[in-house]
Amino acid sequence: MASSTAGAEYIAAGACYAQLLWIMQQLCDLGINQKNIPIRCYNMRAITITKNPVQHSRTKHIEVCHHFIRDHIEKGVVFLEFVPCQTQLADIFTKPLNEEQFNYIHQELGMINIDT
Repeated sequence: MASSTAGAEYIAAGACYAQLLWIMQQLCDLGINQKNIPIRCYNMRAITITKNPVQHSRTKHIEVCHHFIRDHIEKGVVFLEFVPCQTQLADIFTKPLNEEQFNYIHQELGMINIDT
């Protein structure tokens, strides 16, 4: 269990990458190889943890099994990309949004209205 937001985001990024590995393997079986895939994260501390191989007091509570994402970032298979809170695409599914923000995310996701 993470004792900080950064730790929780770091663990979540690792879990996301585990799912991404499965998808990448499926694509590889189909002859599609992917490299340098971005995982979007709004927590700069979590991004910093992935780039810093040194264990320190802020990361000592994170179990070793969650640190495998660091190796894959060093190999260039994946990277964590900062995304500001205002442009979080997942917000459309989890929060009430004003019309401007809703329309922005709707457009970014490439959603279309099938009624028109």
